[in-house]
Amino acid sequence: MGISIQQFKQMKERVDGSSSRAPSPVMGSGVRGPASKHQTILGVDPSLRGTGFGIIRLAKPYPQTLVHGTISCPATWEHSRCLVKIAQTLRDVIKQHQPTVCAIEGLFFAQNLQTALIMGEARGAAMATIGEAGLEIFEIAPRKVKQAIVGYGAAQKMAVAKMVQRMLHLSELPEPDAADALALALAQAQDGGRYAINAPKRI
Repeated sequence: MGISIQQFKQMKERVDGSSSRAPSPVMGSGVRGPASKHQTILGVDPSLRGTGFGIIRLAKPYPQTLVHGTISCPATWEHSRCLVKIAQTLRDVIKQHQPTVCAIEGLFFAQNLQTALIMGEARGAAMATIGEAGLEIFEIAPRKVKQAIVGYGAAQKMAVAKMVQRMLHLSELPEPDAADALALALAQAQDGGRYAINAPKRI
């Protein structure tokens, strides 16, 4: 499905800041306020070799970024060692920052069955650790995250990273996987307004 020239211009303005209109604040009508059940949100973008994670705390005028990073595993590591590192790192991050809800990237149709199985392993390790900590877990499809953050469901990873940087007022552009995780957390925080998404699926 195509987009109009006007839609493309609006998307470009949101990403590169060329518009004279300031971007909508994250803590506006599109993000839950202080009365929300969940104030500290974990986002996880699972991958065997590079799982992104990020935790935000809802605040005004914009959410506070508590931590973000990538759980990197060398190609020489066996799968089991990678899964252990994913679990251990997430366990430590959750213990330190105490999030109460997690948004994890939803399943997608992979052309390669082997790739899908490997992704499933990483996702399973992450979900088991998060569930063990007692967090509610919601999945959000990648396209819905992009739509919520950039306003365009087929946006490139760099566009997502730049918008995340702007929304969270980060001094540096986050790594791609970490940016995707922060985008998941921001998307989970939204319940209405311009960048609202359909209700995430609880798993």
